[in-house]
Amino acid sequence: MQDIFSLSLNALGIMLEDAGFQKFRAKQIYHWLYVRYVEDFEAMDNLPKDLKTYLNQTFTSTSAQICKEEKSCDGSVKYLFQTQDNLSYEAVFLKMKDDKFTLCLSSQVGCKVGCSFCLTAKGGFMRNLSAGEIVYQVLAIKKQQGIPHNKAINIVYMGMGEPLDNLENVTKAIKILAELDGLSISTRRQTISTSGIAPKIKKLGALNLGVQLAISLHAVDDKLRTELMPINKAYNIQAIIDEVVQFPIDNRKRVMFEYLMIDGLNDGLDSAKKLVVLLNKLKAKVNLIYFNPHEGSIYKRPSAEKMEAFREFLLKKGLLCTIRESKGLDISAACGQLRERAITQDEDTQHDNKQKEIQWAY
Repeated sequence: MQDIFSLSLNALGIMLEDAGFQKFRAKQIYHWLYVRYVEDFEAMDNLPKDLKTYLNQTFTSTSAQICKEEKSCDGSVKYLFQTQDNLSYEAVFLKMKDDKFTLCLSSQVGCKVGCSFCLTAKGGFMRNLSAGEIVYQVLAIKKQQGIPHNKAINIVYMGMGEPLDNLENVTKAIKILAELDGLSISTRRQTISTSGIAPKIKKLGALNLGVQLAISLHAVDDKLRTELMPINKAYNIQAIIDEVVQFPIDNRKRVMFEYLMIDGLNDGLDSAKKLVVLLNKLKAKVNLIYFNPHEGSIYKRPSAEKMEAFREFLLKKGLLCTIRESKGLDISAACGQLRERAITQDEDTQHDNKQKEIQWAY
């Protein structure tokens, strides 16, 4: 059966027409799914019985489900989704200032990039998420949080996985989320965060989707960046900068450069000086991020004093810079952490059950 959340409004309308139904029914179905948050076809009471039968026989609206969540005292919530093939991926709900919300979405189960600071890399890469599995993160969280359909939210593809490694499905999801008859999340409110796959940055730009671009930079020289992000061997800093220069972006916006601050590694003023030189000719904004410690990591969180000194230096040199407010420090907030803990708990449970079987055998 086909996942209905993977279909654009037009694609759904064409399928309905081909099956002998009126195309306008697609808008009705979209309204039920994305405005009223109703996923049960039988509950869509303005649809004829034969259409409901067709929908039940043709589509599924249960490609994924929330199987676990952790709530932070700051209002953030981390969700673990389970797919029909029993895999898991994460999404994060962030409650920002002034009653604004940001959703951090995954694009893959696991990740191929293998950044040394990221727990997602530990679990390896399983597969790409479908467009429906990406879209459903937004629908499920908005429904669970009681967020009205017309409440503006921001979307960041910054969860598990490299979005540009799954560009086809991410592109479909972006368009579905932007449907005016659906969730109506403008592409200007959607940001793709990439580790820097230069050719695919170019490909994304050619699609002219109107999305914002964020580059996970994290270092100012190739030696350190390769240590942190092995993908730098294939696409070094200059290759990324060359593509960013060509990327089409709203004149009112800036390309975001994410810079993960790690104690004693890249948080000194020498790095700040090199960053200013590197981004000097770009319309850029730097987002400084505290390293979020997780089990087994060799890296440490920098002091607030170092973060502020770094920020102040960039601002004095004319480079727009913010410090990302840390969220969810009291829960499994690091990318991949909730999934890894859930997998470990499952393995421990299986081990305990196995030990009980052995005891009973004796």
